[in-house]
Amino acid sequence: MSSTGPLAGIRVVDLSVMISGPLAGMMLADQGADVIKVESPGLGDIMRFLGSSKGGVTGIFVNNNRGKRSLVLDLKKPSGVEVLKKLVAEADVLIQNFRPGAMERLGLGYDDLARINPDLIYTSISGYGPDGPSSHRRVYDNVIQAASGLAAVQTDPATGIPSMYRTLVCDKTTAYTAAQAITAALYARATGKARGQHIVLAMLDAAIAFMWPDSAMDAVLLDDDVRRAPTIGENYAVTRLADGFVSAGAVTDAEFKGLCAALGHPEMAEDPRFATTAARTQHMLDMVTLMRRYAEETTVGQFLAGAETHDVPASPIRRLEDLPDDPQVMHNAVFVEREHPAAGRVREPRPAARLSATPQRVGAPAPGFGEHSDAIVRELGLDPAALRAAGVIH
Repeated sequence: MSSTGPLAGIRVVDLSVMISGPLAGMMLADQGADVIKVESPGLGDIMRFLGSSKGGVTGIFVNNNRGKRSLVLDLKKPSGVEVLKKLVAEADVLIQNFRPGAMERLGLGYDDLARINPDLIYTSISGYGPDGPSSHRRVYDNVIQAASGLAAVQTDPATGIPSMYRTLVCDKTTAYTAAQAITAALYARATGKARGQHIVLAMLDAAIAFMWPDSAMDAVLLDDDVRRAPTIGENYAVTRLADGFVSAGAVTDAEFKGLCAALGHPEMAEDPRFATTAARTQHMLDMVTLMRRYAEETTVGQFLAGAETHDVPASPIRRLEDLPDDPQVMHNAVFVEREHPAAGRVREPRPAARLSATPQRVGAPAPGFGEHSDAIVRELGLDPAALRAAGVIH
């Protein structure tokens, strides 16, 4: 498919599995790159088998692999390694998230492939990094949530029990970090600052970098005389109303007055205990007790109408299944619905950023296992029938 995206003409070899690498590759595909997903014979990417499915296609695979072409290649065979090297010789980017040392043992480490293609942007993603005391450990997203402090940030103040984000936040943060680093490296290459280079990315590092700007707003200041205050996120809570739940924010005095009015009690903002930020901090328990009582008397509709009138940041708690019908989501045309050749009707979000001159696109549906193997090796000047007969491609 021809593309006018910002990465049109860039070829990416995506050897990664799960989410941290594949999602990065999918973002590059949405931006116009030709992304070739290389999988091993047998299971291939385990995301093909995890979760809800139809026609042998899972939702999570669709969500992380659209716009790619699929090559099933046996890298345990020397001839399979040679096919990959031939593919890399004509590529711009390689993404891999095998455990540290695995690619080197195959003769496919950065140094090996840089000799073949000095302009290659080689991206290595791992849990803890390529070396160090934890580098050998197997990880999943939840493990990195625990290791990075993210789970501790989610500690319930009432019980003291930490909890997990119920989304694969570390995998996705790593993917976004990888995609940005890859485009930065491509820019450096295009402007003559470098040729190819090795991008080394640990999920642990990406998770800490993601968390630190706000969750560590207290921990970043190290002197003993620092005036300590809660982080912004520590005040995050869901508000229970008479018939449902909302989330609202009131940072300034004006927003606090609006919040009181939205709860039907504007007089609360005039109470000396709550009239200023300093006073509210000193009388937090009294304030929370009163607001909970007023919230129990207010419906979601009443509160949101009041919040709109008084310019209070607020939203009802939306369920995922409600999002496609949300007026703003509809206005933004966030979702694309289309027919997948095997999975039937699917709903996917378009690329979030809208580029005026080089628009991104929703790539072709996620590929079938080995769907493009013959075509890809033929582009390399190889005989797909012979490679298939030898068990090199599938």
